[in-house]
Amino acid sequence: MGSRVTDLIGRTPLLELCVAEGSGRVLLKLEQFNPTGTAKIRMARNMVDEAERAGLLEPGGWLVESTSGNTGLGLALIAAERGYKFTAVVDNHSSVDKLRGMRAYGADILNVAGSDGGLATAERDTTAERLAAEHGAYWTAQHRNPGNPGGYRPLARELHDDLGDGIDYLYGAVGTGGSLCGTGRVLRERIPGLKVVGVEPEGSVVFGGKGGPYHQSGTGTPEGSEIGCVVDYEVFDEGLKVSDAEAFETCRYLARNTGVLIGGSAGGVVYRALERAAEAGRGTTVVVLVCDGGDKYLDTVFNDDWMAANGLFDEQVAHRLGAMLR
Repeated sequence: MGSRVTDLIGRTPLLELCVAEGSGRVLLKLEQFNPTGTAKIRMARNMVDEAERAGLLEPGGWLVESTSGNTGLGLALIAAERGYKFTAVVDNHSSVDKLRGMRAYGADILNVAGSDGGLATAERDTTAERLAAEHGAYWTAQHRNPGNPGGYRPLARELHDDLGDGIDYLYGAVGTGGSLCGTGRVLRERIPGLKVVGVEPEGSVVFGGKGGPYHQSGTGTPEGSEIGCVVDYEVFDEGLKVSDAEAFETCRYLARNTGVLIGGSAGGVVYRALERAAEAGRGTTVVVLVCDGGDKYLDTVFNDDWMAANGLFDEQVAHRLGAMLR
């Protein structure tokens, strides 16, 4: 029992997927069971806690962040709970439901992309920094704030409490890098042989390669944008890319065949994790950080018209999923 909504953060469930005979185990850490339906509430709370302890936030102060949605939801909730003003600087990569959620908590929304714009990470960051400097607000700067990965130490402890040393691979999406780097660093202290695998969209440049457009939101770094210091390359054993079609077809397959509704980028991570489990075989355990649920993507990933309009259907992906799952 808690007296504040943020007291309910954590102790999210693990779900084991029914994989094909001979495959390794695939366990989903379902972070949509946190308040706001996302893992980002963990780091949002920690960044604010650390700012308060450092005297960077006074009662009634102003928070600013550049966000594609989930971090903004977390900060909006915390601002409402603690009496801060919060401004979310967004672009058109944010889902409509995430924007509505932030507004419901009382946040101000500033869209820097314009009506025809898309992903504009660099513009968002520049605007957030300027707002903070001009108005004396505190910019949480999630891409380079050590409080971001620090917020996932409890998540690592939860996994170890539940599974002990029996984790071979930890898979996660890489956006700011906080959730996977923060969790992986702490888990590896307890499980030295753990392999940490980051997954980003094709078109993102965290792990190199040519930049390009992608539809997976809240993950990756577009060409020309800063890769913040929260992305700790020493933590990763491997960096993989996944297409939008692979990610979204996985979301849709899981929803229709298992009843599990997960977010778009999480679908890509699950797809790559299933491949690894099939390759590694029985006796291997792969844990996937599922950072949010699918309820924020009903107008996109789970909308047939949107999928068709963007050329994202791929029957071959569905066939491969059918072979990897029972």
